[in-house]
Amino acid sequence: MAAAIWGFAFVAQRLGMQHVGPFVFNAVRFALGGLTLIPFILLRKPNGTARSFHLPGAALAGLVLFLAISLQQIGIVYTTAGKAGFITGLYVIIVPLIGLVLRQRIGGNHWLAVGLAVIGMYLLSVKRGFQIEKGDLFVFCGAIVWAVHVQILGWLAPRNDSYKLAAIQYAVCAALSFIAAAIFEDFSMPGILSAGLPILYGGVMSVGIGFTMQVVAQRNAPPTHVAVLLSLETVIAVFGGWLLLNEILTLREFLGCALVLAAMLAAQLGREVIYSNVAKNDH
Repeated sequence: MAAAIWGFAFVAQRLGMQHVGPFVFNAVRFALGGLTLIPFILLRKPNGTARSFHLPGAALAGLVLFLAISLQQIGIVYTTAGKAGFITGLYVIIVPLIGLVLRQRIGGNHWLAVGLAVIGMYLLSVKRGFQIEKGDLFVFCGAIVWAVHVQILGWLAPRNDSYKLAAIQYAVCAALSFIAAAIFEDFSMPGILSAGLPILYGGVMSVGIGFTMQVVAQRNAPPTHVAVLLSLETVIAVFGGWLLLNEILTLREFLGCALVLAAMLAAQLGREVIYSNVAKNDH
């Protein structure tokens, strides 16, 4: 369900761009998302295992989140929701490559995943004469920053309260987006009201509820299974773009999507083999 919410969020982002700029959309969206988490923070019963909270780390996560979502949102202005979804999903492959630089162990399947991803990206985004589409390039740069964001959360999440960490990073992202909107865009209330439904969906459903559902699910689901399931958001983004925006992919682009999805799954299956071997060794 979280994957479905996030997949259709690409459609909401495309629709919102018809009325407001990328920074305005993100500013209001993440402000709403942070507000959605406040009841969960206040209504939870305290327990004896409550973890400490690292404010500078949460602020850093918010800064990186701002960079990632800004690049993605700007790119969506120039590309389709489906292609944006698939290209963004490449962060699943980029994360372990960053981990390699940080001396984290990765499986051999990741090199297969990288090869499939490169071919898929070529079919999706590169036209004749090796010209890369402008929007696709922005979204791909966003995917790289998303991978950095995942690594930062991998460091912070085990040491901090998940809801508070999310709320702070959303607040930082919203504040930076408001500043960027004031500098680069026309911050008009009529535009925000016209984009009301996409903003509500992107803020409450995608940022607030989607994140909360992921947290609840990961209490009982292995991380590898969760990552594979969340990869389905890329497929749902294509379906949503076709269903609601009349976006049509060519046969070449469909083949590129299939290869990118195969790459994401291969990357996660490689991690599962590693975790299984580590678990066996521990026993």
